[in-house]
This record gives sequence, structure tokens and C-alpha cells, in this order.
Amino acid sequence: MSDESARDAGFDDWLDAAETGDAYYLECPAGHTSLPPRRLCPTCGAAELDERPLPEMGEIETFTVTHVPTPAFEDDAPYATAIADFGPIRVTGQVVDLDPDAVDTGLPVELDVTSSETTGERVIGFKTV
Repeated sequence: MSDESARDAGFDDWLDAAETGDAYYLECPAGHTSLPPRRLCPTCGAAELDERPLPEMGEIETFTVTHVPTPAFEDDAPYATAIADFGPIRVTGQVVDLDPDAVDTGLPVELDVTSSETTGERVIGFKTV
């Protein structure tokens, strides 16, 4: 994004960290986890949130293949959106390096920041390993 005023400070900062291999999740004192941007734990409301390094590898738990997308993703279709388990946290993203029909549960993945073919905006993606 070239217009800094359009940045979503919490989310874009997280994407910046993920692009450099420094992705993280947030954990409250009670052990609840979430992804930024957050100011409070979404489970218990705690204001103390510590950054923890996101594990390098996750595993696809579930996915769906979109053939008829919204206009915001029309040039990206078909694509697979997956939820991957990274241990203490689950992350949702697009599987970017595999034909959508080849995506399956149990596939090991790494976090990847990619761009939407439709909008050019950065999105969370997964690469299979």
C-alpha cells in the first residue's frame, strides 16, 4: 500500500511482521490467544496481551473452495480459503501455491503474505510444505 493514511495500524503492522518472518499472536495472562489487532482479550477482557512468536508450521483443519466470489475477489477465483492450526492459534488464509481442488485437511502449511489478484491488497496466505 502506498498511501500510509489508509493503513490499518494493527493489521498492517502484523502483515509487515509476517512478511519478515516475525509473525506473532497475542496471549493474555489466562492463556487465551488471538491475532492482532486487539486491545483486550476477546475471551476474558484482559488488557495485558503479550506477543508470542507464531509457530513456523501449521496444518489445514478445514477449507472451502470458492468458485463464485464477491466482486472484491473476482479475479482470484477459484481459490481455497483454509483455517490452519498453528498450535496455540488458528489462522484463516488463502492457499496460494496449490490448485484449489488439491487442497485437503491435514496438509502442512507455512504462513505467507500474498496479494489479491483483484485488488492488489495484501492478504494472508498459506504455502504448502
